[in-house]
Amino acid sequence: MAKKLFVGNLPYTMTDDQLRALFAAIGEVTEVNIVIDKLNNRSRGFGFVTMKNDTDLAAALALDGTDQGGRNMVVKEALPRPDRV
Repeated sequence: MAKKLFVGNLPYTMTDDQLRALFAAIGEVTEVNIVIDKLNNRSRGFGFVTMKNDTDLAAALALDGTDQGGRNMVVKEALPRPDRV
């Protein structure tokens, strides 16, 4: 079952393809999405990566705190989105 990771404190210049390549070195990536600010069309510095299985997810968590473009990347399991009222 696919598992989603929250990836924060990314360099603003990082692209989806670069983020995919970083996590693909660890395991099979099914989806990558860097969140873009709609007003200025620039990265907001965080995104989500979906790994194919739990083993790959556990290995990807080891990237937490690694340096990416001068910033210490945050990697943790994504929480479910709260229900909107």
